[in-house]
Amino acid sequence: MKSFLEEAARVKPNPRQLAWYDLGFYAFIHFGVNTFTDREWGIGGEPEGLFDPTELDCDQWVEAIKSAGMKGMVLTCKHHDGFCLWPSAYTEHSVKNSPCKRDVVKEAAEACRRGGIRFGIYLSPWDRSSELYGTDAYNDYFCNQLTELLTNYGEIFHVWFDLACGEGPNGKKQEYDFPRYIELIRKYQPNATIFNDFGPDVRWCGNEAGTARHAEWAVVPKELCFRSEVQTGAGPLADEGSLEYLYNTGSDIGCLHNIMYSKGLVFAPSEVNMSIRPGWFWHEKEEPHSLERLFRTYLTSVGGNACFNLNLPPDRRGKIDERDVRRLKELGELLQKEFGSEIPATVRQLESPYPTQAVFEMEFDRVRDDIRYIELREDIAQGQRVESFQIETEDGDGGRLPFYQGTTIGNRRICELKDPFADQNPLTRTFSFEAKKLVIRITSARGEVRMKSIKAY
Repeated sequence: MKSFLEEAARVKPNPRQLAWYDLGFYAFIHFGVNTFTDREWGIGGEPEGLFDPTELDCDQWVEAIKSAGMKGMVLTCKHHDGFCLWPSAYTEHSVKNSPCKRDVVKEAAEACRRGGIRFGIYLSPWDRSSELYGTDAYNDYFCNQLTELLTNYGEIFHVWFDLACGEGPNGKKQEYDFPRYIELIRKYQPNATIFNDFGPDVRWCGNEAGTARHAEWAVVPKELCFRSEVQTGAGPLADEGSLEYLYNTGSDIGCLHNIMYSKGLVFAPSEVNMSIRPGWFWHEKEEPHSLERLFRTYLTSVGGNACFNLNLPPDRRGKIDERDVRRLKELGELLQKEFGSEIPATVRQLESPYPTQAVFEMEFDRVRDDIRYIELREDIAQGQRVESFQIETEDGDGGRLPFYQGTTIGNRRICELKDPFADQNPLTRTFSFEAKKLVIRITSARGEVRMKSIKAY
C-alpha cells in the first residue's frame, strides 16, 4: 500500500495542464441559430437566414469577459444543430449563407488577441444537419472541419468536446473517432488542452450547476479517464474489485477508497462549467444568476483545484446582454475587493518528524480580526498529495481552535475562515475571532508535502 501511495504522489501534470491551471477562470460563448429560435438544442434543419446578428461586436464580448477577471474565451463554433460560425468549405450550413456573412470565429479570435486573452474552440461531435452523421464518412467530415479551425485562427488554448447526443433509441448511431481528433489537435495545436469526459487533459466536473466536490482530485483512476497517460501501476486491491461504475458525476472519484481498486492512475483535472443564466443560449426572459452564486462558484472551482468556465450567451444583436455585463462587472469588482490585496505575513515550515504531516506557521505583524481567506497552493508540478488539513489558532488557554478543516488542496484552495463558535448561544460566547498567528496543519498526505504558497486575504 505504501509503495502505491508513493507512486500516486508522483503523478504529475503535463505543461499544457499547468498552463491551463494558471488561467483559472475563462468564458464560454454559446451563440448560433438557437439564439434566434429560443431553443437550447437545435433540430438541424433551421434555415441559414435565421442567423442575423445586426450589431455583432466580439470586442464587446472580450471587454465584458475581462471585467470579471476572466483570461480566455471558448467559442461554440458549431453546436448540435450543425450550423457553423465560420464559412466552412465542407457544408453550406454556415454563416456564408446567412444574412450576416461574417466569419464569427475569425472575429472572435482577433478580438481575443486585441484584448490580451486566450482563444479556444468548441466543436460539437453531434451534428443534426449532416447527412453523413451515423456513417464512417462522418469522421472524415468532422476532422476536415476540425482542421479548418485548428489551422486558420491562430493559437488555440483549449479544445472542448462533449458527448451529447439526443437521437433516441432508434436514431443515428455515430462512433466518434476521438483518438484521431486528439492526434489532429496535437499536430496543429500542441499546446492546447483537450476537454472531454474521459480525458486526455481536462475532464467534466459532472454537472452544469457549478457544484464542486468536497474533495477534488486531479489524480484519478485510468478507468475514468482512459484517454489520459497512465503514470502508475495497479492499486493494491486492483484484482479484488472493479471500477466500471465510475463516472464524472461521482462525488469521490479520486479518493483513496477508489484508487486502491484502480489498474493505474492518471492526471486529469476537473473543469467546472455553468452558464451565467439558466440556459446556455440567450433567452430574453432569463436573468443572470445572483452575484452570490457566481462568487461562491468561483470560490469552490478556482479555489477548489479546478478551473471555472462561465458561459456568456450573446443576444440576437450579437452582443452580451447588458444585464449580464453588469453582473460580470460586479463579480470582477467583488473578486478584486476580496483578493486584490494580500495581508502581509511571514510563513515558515515548522520542524516535524513526519513528512506527510507538515506544519506551517503564518505570523502577522499584529493581532488581526480581518482575515477572511487563506489561500493554499501545493507545488502541483510535483504532484497532488494532500488528503486533509486544518487551519487553527490558539485560544487564551493554549488550546487549539480550528478555523477551517478541509480535504484536498491541489493547485489552489481558497479557505473561507469561520468562527468555530459562530452558531453557539451568543450569551455564552467568550471567544474573539482574531489571531496574530495561524497554523496550517497537514493531517494526511500521500507523500512528502510540497507547498508552493500560503497567503492571507
